[in-house]
Amino acid sequence: MDTSEVAAILNMSTSWMYKEAAKLGLRGYKLGRGRNAKVLYKRSEIFRWLEQQRIH
Repeated sequence: MDTSEVAAILNMSTSWMYKEAAKLGLRGYKLGRGRNAKVLYKRSEIFRWLEQQRIH
């Protein structure tokens, strides 16, 4: 999933994803180099992270 898809699922902005996601444990995978590199996220990791954030 790309950054905009994950941001939509989390109801956050893409700029938030670039700045804060790694601090919270959402690990992205960078494809390419430089400014045009894409950051992708594994769908399973996103949903696992969401499950961990759930309040019991």
